[in-house]
Amino acid sequence: MDETATPQDPRTHSRADAAPSAPRGWRAWSRRRRITLLAVGWLVVLFAGNTVSVRTGTAEASGEQIVRLPGGDIHVMQDGPPGGPTVVLLHGLAGSTAWWDPVLPALRNLHVVRVDLLGHGGSAKPAEGYGIAEQARRVGAVLDQLGVRRATVVGHSTGGAVATSLAERRRDLVTAIALIDTGPRADAFLGDSFVGRLVTTPVVGELIWRLRTDSTIRDALSTAFTREVQIPDQIIADIRGMTYRSLTATDEASGAFLKERSIPDRLAALGLTTLVIFGAQDRRWQPSSAQDYRRVPRARIEILDGVGHTPMFEDPDTTGALLHGFAIETGP
Repeated sequence: MDETATPQDPRTHSRADAAPSAPRGWRAWSRRRRITLLAVGWLVVLFAGNTVSVRTGTAEASGEQIVRLPGGDIHVMQDGPPGGPTVVLLHGLAGSTAWWDPVLPALRNLHVVRVDLLGHGGSAKPAEGYGIAEQARRVGAVLDQLGVRRATVVGHSTGGAVATSLAERRRDLVTAIALIDTGPRADAFLGDSFVGRLVTTPVVGELIWRLRTDSTIRDALSTAFTREVQIPDQIIADIRGMTYRSLTATDEASGAFLKERSIPDRLAALGLTTLVIFGAQDRRWQPSSAQDYRRVPRARIEILDGVGHTPMFEDPDTTGALLHGFAIETGP
């Protein structure tokens, strides 16, 4: 029999036929792996680029009245008669002059100076300069340029820390101090909203900041109010106008200021007449911590029932009346 006609073992055909398929499968897997690694690499580059871009963003000051200062110009607003007792209003973290709008009618016969802290509202948003002492020094320089010699200084939340620091440095300027829902110590902080916590998470926070919408901002503000409040569009616009650096650096500076020394201890050493207004249902700071201010010899504490972290919006009539009476009582 011709050898070429010898029947072949079927198993030999199976092994021979299967041999070429192994390299093809390996090549397909290798190609998918390269594509996956390339995609992951591009994502890493995009995230890193976004993080750097968001963290290094800056902006110039804007608005009708700008006070020019080295290191960052400041936006201010003035209301009322210039000859009346002067009240200086300092907003909190991510706030602006707009946060004081509801109480302005109660203060109409006073000279009201509202200041956008560095990094907020219409003020400049540089890369540095957000320490509480630096903010206080800048507020003092603003008032000097405006010709204000003596003033009652009011601060909401983080603005209260700035007001306290200003009083520590400028006893010639500050006649009395009022704090609205200013946490007295670091461990009294209850926490932020879920979105607020994510914003301060590295990489994730910068991405959320890049993609932020009005709805995202309103969600982040949820713990700032306990009563139902219609948040004005201007407040949302002012937050959108912030840089990521101005927000996170101010937040870090506020925490460092409280850890260094509690605000009641700072005020007790100053001997200033002090008004403390605190919402009984504050969702950011333990309402019971307001009692810490009893250590301040000349402090008067007003607890507002049913009110949260922002009494100016949640109970503007009571808040405005308290501030007006205090300013008249302590004004020069």
